[in-house]
Amino acid sequence: MAYYYLVSQLPNISPSEGKSNLPLSGDSFRELCSRFVSEKEKVILNELSLVPPKDLCATGSEFLDTWYEKERNLRFALAQIRAQRMKKESYTLPAGCTADIIGAARTAVGMDSPYSAEQFLYEYRIKLLEEIKPLDSFSIDAVYAYGLKLLLVERMRKFEVENGKASYHKIYDEILGEK
Repeated sequence: MAYYYLVSQLPNISPSEGKSNLPLSGDSFRELCSRFVSEKEKVILNELSLVPPKDLCATGSEFLDTWYEKERNLRFALAQIRAQRMKKESYTLPAGCTADIIGAARTAVGMDSPYSAEQFLYEYRIKLLEEIKPLDSFSIDAVYAYGLKLLLVERMRKFEVENGKASYHKIYDEILGEK
C-alpha cells in the first residue's frame, strides 16, 4: 500500500484507443512519480526503456529484470530469424528464449507489412506485460509496469500509415534518382 496515493492518481491507459491524446505524457508521469518515490526509484523510472540492455544486468526490480530479459530475448529472436532469411550469421539465442517468444518473432518476421508486424509485436508486448505485471497493484513494480505500458502506447501512436507511405515513396524515388 506504500504507493496507493501515486497509483490512484495514474489515469487509465487503453492500448486500443485511437490516436487521441494520452491522458498523461511520459514526462508528466515521471514528474508525478518523483513526488512519491525514493531517489533510487526515480533513477530507475528515468531509465525505463523499451530497449533492454544487450547484456543482462540487475535493475533492483525483479519485475523489470523479467521484462528486460523477455524483451531482450524477443529482440535476439527477431534478429536471428531475419539473419537466417538473409542467409547471414547471427547471434545464438539466449537460454531463456522460450518457444512463445520464438513463435512471436517468426510471426512478425513473416508478415508482409512492417506496420502489421509492429502492430503484432505491440499487442504481444502488451499481453506479455499484463502477464508478468505484479499482483500488488500498489507496489513500485506496478508503477514500473505502468511506465512501460505508457512507453509502448506512446511508441505505437507515432506510427502513421500515410506518413509512412509518403516517406517510403520519397526514399524510393531518391534511390532511383527521380527527385
